[in-house]
Amino acid sequence: MSQWLPQDQIRDMFSRAMSEMYRQEVPQYGTLIELVETINREVLDANPTLAMELDQSGELARLDVERHGAIRVGTAQELAMLRRLFAVMGMHPVGYYDLSMAGVPVHSTAFRPLDDKALNRNPFRVFTSLLRMELIENTELRDRASEILAARDIFTPTARKLVATAETQGGLNADQANRFVNEALETFRWHRQATVELSTYRALSAEHRLIADVVCFRGPHINHLTPRTLDIDEVQRRMSQVGIDPKTIIEGPPRRRCPILLRQTSFKALEETIDFADDEEGQHTARFGEIEQRGVALTHKGRELYDRLLAESRQQGSAADNDSHQAQLASVFEAFPDDHDTLRREGLAFYQYFAVPGVQADPNDDVEALIEAGALVASPMIYEDFLPVSAAGIFQSNLGDDARDEYTAQSNQAQFEAALDGAVIDEIALYEERQQASLEAALAAFR
Repeated sequence: MSQWLPQDQIRDMFSRAMSEMYRQEVPQYGTLIELVETINREVLDANPTLAMELDQSGELARLDVERHGAIRVGTAQELAMLRRLFAVMGMHPVGYYDLSMAGVPVHSTAFRPLDDKALNRNPFRVFTSLLRMELIENTELRDRASEILAARDIFTPTARKLVATAETQGGLNADQANRFVNEALETFRWHRQATVELSTYRALSAEHRLIADVVCFRGPHINHLTPRTLDIDEVQRRMSQVGIDPKTIIEGPPRRRCPILLRQTSFKALEETIDFADDEEGQHTARFGEIEQRGVALTHKGRELYDRLLAESRQQGSAADNDSHQAQLASVFEAFPDDHDTLRREGLAFYQYFAVPGVQADPNDDVEALIEAGALVASPMIYEDFLPVSAAGIFQSNLGDDARDEYTAQSNQAQFEAALDGAVIDEIALYEERQQASLEAALAAFR
């Protein structure tokens, strides 16, 4: 038996510690967790079939612990070190997201676990954005921001040492893992002391409020931590009943019988008091609460249809409220099939296959014939990743209505990977591999 703690266990420890820390920092997060847990129980009680399907696929066990966080860093060195730190917990960079397309001067990836076992143990994800310094047009301000970032170290010396230890010896023992969690948590902790004077903060904020959030503090404080709900529309409706002020619209696809991809909403950012380096005091708003509902992952073909329909809806203009927005989306998305058999047969979405115990079948039969015979079942594969337009919409709604939004889309995955000091993993390829592996394992059960 290995003396090293499994990476999945370290990730679970870190995720729970992060959640407890954020609950202390943002009291409304605790209220949100209670609301989501209540609604999830109601959904499962009202739909035993869904509860059984989630249990069989391993989704039910992970539901209550599922979280994703988000941070923003300022330099390539910070991003590369985060890649190493997350690797200790079995989290790897999946997907490339260009948020400049929606007026936010960052590009991003999501650090997350990769395989079924790890995802079911704890699917903790951290959406991690790198500031696009080249998008700051004011040369003097860009140089000042670079100077400020170069002077800080967002990792404790012990965290750096433990990452190096894990890399050298191939893991961490229980004592090392506990120290690693405590030290790594310091990178994500909120500090009200800014590293700059108030005038610099205001100048960076005038360029874009997100730039000020990235540059002016000791570290990339976690700006939201997101639980997963089974009914985001009900969460949106009830937030105001528990004293939470939700954003106007739910981002992502409309409500459907067969949920697809990712739907997200949030409550408005905290206004927090900041102590500036020149002894001035001011206010900063960037940290907020978020909720998500995840559906089936889409293939390249499915994403092309989704993106086309979303663009069509956006061309119709912005709706005044969530009901109008959802009605507009629903009308456009009537062109997207809304039953799992069609989604699977038309190659629009990914599924995991399971052999039905006790049923004899010929593994050489066609997949559709095996499903028809009741020997094989196909379960929707949950989308584990993010949508750039939705992420930018959440960011913008919490940065304020005056946030700049005229950046020209400048996707540059090569630049991001150079900063990361490694390649990002293609998320669609991961789903394809998982789907094929599940089918081969299911067919092998008939031999």
